Amino acid sequence: MRRPKKIPLRTCVGCRTILAKSMLVRVVRKPDGTVTVDATGKLSGRGAYLCRSQQCLEEALKRKSLERALQSDLDRDVVDQLLLDMQQMD
Repeated sequence: MRRPKKIPLRTCVGCRTILAKSMLVRVVRKPDGTVTVDATGKLSGRGAYLCRSQQCLEEALKRKSLERALQSDLDRDVVDQLLLDMQQMD
């Protein structure tokens, strides 16, 4: 008898909800220090997962949980770019 394939789960750093990895968007700090949204989920670097909503991103920024997860301080221009990228995903 075959076992069903396991679905990888991740926790949103904004709302702390556990969802399937495919339902979340990955934000990554690349080895060169730049922070970007990883649409493929395969970029190298330190990653954090967020729900595909702007509210979760804003909550993660307010609580600084995104900065802790990425182990990096986020500049205002990086935050603006993340907000823009999240708006385009909606």
